Amino acid sequence: MQEASILVLEDERAIAEMIEIILRKEGITNITLCNTIDEAKDEMNTKTFDFYLLDIMLPDGSGLDIANSIREKSDAPIFYLTAKSSDADKLRGFMNGADDYITKPFNPLELVARVKVQLVRYMKKKSVPENHIFSCSRFTFDIDAAEIEVDGVKEIISGRLFHLLKYLCDNVGQVLSKEQIYERVWGDCLFDDNTVMVHIRKLREKIEKNPGKPTCIITVRGIGYKLVGDISA
Repeated sequence: MQEASILVLEDERAIAEMIEIILRKEGITNITLCNTIDEAKDEMNTKTFDFYLLDIMLPDGSGLDIANSIREKSDAPIFYLTAKSSDADKLRGFMNGADDYITKPFNPLELVARVKVQLVRYMKKKSVPENHIFSCSRFTFDIDAAEIEVDGVKEIISGRLFHLLKYLCDNVGQVLSKEQIYERVWGDCLFDDNTVMVHIRKLREKIEKNPGKPTCIITVRGIGYKLVGDISA
């Protein structure tokens, strides 16, 4: 975990420096502090991070605005650090790709504990070699290129559909409940059955010959969905 890189986007200097101090005490030294969204985007264009700790209310906009950009490139944990605490604010944060939500004022020990749990899990996953090509009867999914090929036609797949398909590929042959899918792709928040169903339908429209009679993304009645196919490296 010591080699992990963390981006902290926080415009209050005292809070940013306090976060840096407590993380360094845990042996995490590769920390980048940013005060604005533009500064964070500049860093993200030149570096890869293993963890994102983002304030929401910033001088040049909302930290929510860069979450989608992060998710298009990475599945590293995203934590929001903010004074906002209403359920609506939390829901918006999770819908924008957050993994957790920490409200100011916060207990530094709790912050560190929650960061470490997610970071250890992510670094362990990152160290395991991944299969990069998934193939089913009609389509091929190139994870590195974020590209699907259906009947010889290539198409970029991005945003939620990319993460949904990747999650299904990572668990090929396993039955995944709608709750599991929602938690992994959208974040741990209020479960929305309709959101999962709509995105599964959109994915089927891209990869299935007959979306009404799918052969790749199978519905397991009363439980969820299962992707069938063969992984090739």
